[in-house]
Amino acid sequence: MARPLSSPLLLAGLLAGAAVAHAAMPKQFDATVPRSLPGSPRTWTYASGAAELALAVGVAHPRTRKAAAMAAAAFFVGVFPANVKMAADARHRSPALRAVAFGRLPLQVPLVLWARKVSRQAAG
Repeated sequence: MARPLSSPLLLAGLLAGAAVAHAAMPKQFDATVPRSLPGSPRTWTYASGAAELALAVGVAHPRTRKAAAMAAAAFFVGVFPANVKMAADARHRSPALRAVAFGRLPLQVPLVLWARKVSRQAAG
């Protein structure tokens, strides 16, 4: 039986998958780190992957789900500048890459709302 889109385990899986992607393909994510952030882009890539993994674990566990889901919502807002940079950098790329980069921008809204819904539905 399929899980509803509001499922906390689906949200945890999405976060865990993103964390694995940050570790497996860091160069791709390094390019999205805004230049205004101090330090190495690779440090930010690994730090955001670690944060996603921690959020995934927190959302998956019922005792920490409420707080972790709200933290995930804040995280989705916090990484929005990286998506904006990705879209700006894609302006002169192929139409397919531009579509992916610009398509990610409005997708942050349902991610934030999903995480907030998981938090509201969590016990305690």
